[in-house]
Amino acid sequence: MPKILVTGGAGYIGSITAHLLLRRGHEVVVIDDLSRGHRENVPAERLHVARLQDTGAVTELLAGVDAVVHFAAFIAVGESTREPEMYFSNNVGGSLSLFEAMARAGVHRLVFSSTAAVYGDPERVPIPETARIAPVSPYGESKAMVEKVLGELDRYRGLRSVALRYFNACGAEPEAGLGEAHDPETHLIPLLFRAAMTGEPIQVFGDDYPTPDGTCTRDYIHVGDLAEAHIAALEHLMAGGGSGAFNVGTGKGQTVMEVLRAVEEVTGKPVPYRVTGRREGDPTELVADSSKLRKTMKWEPRRSDIHEIIRDAWAYYALKFN
Repeated sequence: MPKILVTGGAGYIGSITAHLLLRRGHEVVVIDDLSRGHRENVPAERLHVARLQDTGAVTELLAGVDAVVHFAAFIAVGESTREPEMYFSNNVGGSLSLFEAMARAGVHRLVFSSTAAVYGDPERVPIPETARIAPVSPYGESKAMVEKVLGELDRYRGLRSVALRYFNACGAEPEAGLGEAHDPETHLIPLLFRAAMTGEPIQVFGDDYPTPDGTCTRDYIHVGDLAEAHIAALEHLMAGGGSGAFNVGTGKGQTVMEVLRAVEEVTGKPVPYRVTGRREGDPTELVADSSKLRKTMKWEPRRSDIHEIIRDAWAYYALKFN
């Protein structure tokens, strides 16, 4: 089986993808600086604590590696608007160091964790990959920059890559003990759980968007389905497939209030909330057209029901935080 290096593999999506790769029999090497990831998410013998900016250390870890899955990045839209320099330094600078290490080590296949945030406020929904790239946050801009670099490296260096532009990752793999545990937490569903458990109201950023209930609409994709998309992308590259960008989503959207009500139904607890002003960098609606991924890589989301997603996330949250 191929040997795979997973950057950011102690984080939320990275750890679940690494777990799936190991379950499929791959040899897996994880690199994470643990600034946002969790040591306990990775078998100790697989984890190497290092920064991507340490090009020499990364080059050594790439010995014998067949492909890289690149998750390592800061991901909070709001934080990126407050500290844009940090986002460009980490997300773009760290990626450039990784790509230099890959060139030194002769590794020419990469799956990149991109984002729907590269589209900004889209002109039409569902969003196809041909939509205009116009991010409205430094986070989205940092991912768009890396995609641009990958295009040039494909052209001039022969680095074949798949950029997976995913929408709102959520859910958990509770039987593996893996799920969302960001610090600080910025994702909607765990914040709703926290509000339900503590009685402290969650902030709903704006109720004046042009949506059925005035709150933002997002495409919520189960993290297990997202991990499967990374495996499909790796198999595509290993089989000689070409570079490209692919959306990963369900094709269905839920508003913030619809998710809030679904959390109340699953947990049996009321979720207190208060409406505040819109958050800078938040588009009105992000829903994926994932037909390109479905057709090219025969991938399908299998756990796209929002109640199933919340049940898995709640099982993990209750286990970890109760």
